[in-house]
Amino acid sequence: MIHPQAIVDSSAEIADGVEIGPWSYIGPNVSIDTGTVISPHVVINGPTRIGKNNRIFQFASVGEECQDKKYNGEPTRLEIGDNNVIRENCTIHRGTIQDESLTKIGDGNLLMAYVHIAHDCRVGDNNIFANNASLAGHVRVAHDAILGGFSGIHQFCQIGPYSMASMGSMVVKDIPAYVMVSGDTANAHGMNFEGMKRKGFSKETIAVLRKAYKTVYRKGLTIRAAIEELEAQPSSEELKLFIDSLKASSRGITR
Repeated sequence: MIHPQAIVDSSAEIADGVEIGPWSYIGPNVSIDTGTVISPHVVINGPTRIGKNNRIFQFASVGEECQDKKYNGEPTRLEIGDNNVIRENCTIHRGTIQDESLTKIGDGNLLMAYVHIAHDCRVGDNNIFANNASLAGHVRVAHDAILGGFSGIHQFCQIGPYSMASMGSMVVKDIPAYVMVSGDTANAHGMNFEGMKRKGFSKETIAVLRKAYKTVYRKGLTIRAAIEELEAQPSSEELKLFIDSLKASSRGITR
């Protein structure tokens, strides 16, 4: 399962059932769990832990030192969960001690070709990053979000669950849950209703969220006043997720 032309450091922990293609390099302090497939010409440096059943395609660079001038060789980490697809030429960097020394990716994500995930980012589950989407340092992406091709996310931004940034969006503020943005710089353009339908959201839930969007984006209210108005409405799990993403914003939301 490990090609004889692959280079695997003696300290790397490679589980049974891992495939490693020729000319790939697996460095020290790397752990790869069962079922993961590493294509040819992949470089994985550590400390890095990779879970089960991932697929990492050729020329990806995983667990490399970050592009931060403050970084001085500290043993920071990268953790990747299960069932992710990391396509050609993706770059994923470890964290810095100025944050929590950790870059972390959850489960079931699709990172298309040339995606960049910088130091100290946290990416949840079941997200889709299209070709050349890039996260600057310290970005937080929740779950089930979509980043279009060539979109760029400013450092420290938060990307809410079920949100969407269209192709070429330059995001400099937080995107609340469900909200769809586009442009340079990005502005809000409704909610990702089509994505909600595909995820099985009911018509009633979508109607509630549509009304909530208008409260925040169409009434001219401050965020605090909009949150108070939303909290006075009958509660639901989906509405609470939207409200919580508004409350969690530290950079201000994309408007």
